[in-house]
Amino acid sequence: MTMTSGPETPVAQPVLPALPGIDPAARVLVIKHSAFGDVILALGPMKAIRLAHPLGRVTLLTTKPYAGLLEASGLFDEIWIDDRPRLFQLGAIGRLRRRLNDAGFDRVYDLQTSDRSSRYYRLFRKPRPDWSGIAPGCSHPHANPGRDHMHTVERQAEQLAMAGIPRVPAPDLSFLRADLTSFDLPMRFALLVPGGAAHRPGKRWPPQQYAETARLLADQGIVPILLGTRAEADAIRAVTAAEPRAMSFEGRTSFAEIAALARRAAVAVGNDTGPMHLIAAVGCPSLSLFSAESDPVLTRPRGPRASWLRADRLADLPVSDVSKAIRRLLDL
Repeated sequence: MTMTSGPETPVAQPVLPALPGIDPAARVLVIKHSAFGDVILALGPMKAIRLAHPLGRVTLLTTKPYAGLLEASGLFDEIWIDDRPRLFQLGAIGRLRRRLNDAGFDRVYDLQTSDRSSRYYRLFRKPRPDWSGIAPGCSHPHANPGRDHMHTVERQAEQLAMAGIPRVPAPDLSFLRADLTSFDLPMRFALLVPGGAAHRPGKRWPPQQYAETARLLADQGIVPILLGTRAEADAIRAVTAAEPRAMSFEGRTSFAEIAALARRAAVAVGNDTGPMHLIAAVGCPSLSLFSAESDPVLTRPRGPRASWLRADRLADLPVSDVSKAIRRLLDL
């Protein structure tokens, strides 16, 4: 188990002295498509880019699920939705090419660094804008052959350092606020996140273990609250059926409401899934559970009181180990 830190900071953007080689008034494009946890981890780099170009126009190219969240961050002047056209959709690719070139970007920060986003480099006419990423031939490559073995936070910080931005702050989620009066919350509660990607069941701790954990929490006067979408209803309902003192917020919470709940929760336990990144980033004492299907060294949530446990098969992770880790977090 490890603990990491990353204090929250105000969302206001101070105008800092220009960095060497950085045009503070540049027209900038930031590319970040998904997934939810990666978007949360990228908020620090996004803020660093905004601070580096305080007088410029910063545009974000993202996917629809995260547009509202990232617009609320206040870090961007404009947000474009990328429909991610396939290679055979020549008309859609042509429209994207025209839009990219007509915007007159001076610099691009590719925080997705996927095959797709790297291909976008070739959509620009020559001379192409300065480009931070891994696209072959780009002006500011992240030239570290070990980049795939770095945690996302350190990898993106090093990428930006190689592009002339030496400091990356922790993710700032102070913009995510919500009124929780309609939830009728108990005095003391814990958040449980038993869901995750449906196509990767090996990343889920079994519902019966969550139910036993919920019982142990309830016995201590800490009401378990289950979070998740309608697609995760089976896991959530299995827990609430086994432990009737648990509450289900299935399908009821926005990103802002999850953040607000996390700020008030005594502790949170969940699988390696996006909401745990948000919960950890706002400072909730949190425990993320990993199987052999993902590596916490590379992808774990970061936050001032974030921790993790890993078992090759999550079904083999004992409730006693999780309970011990929860007690440690409650004692912080």
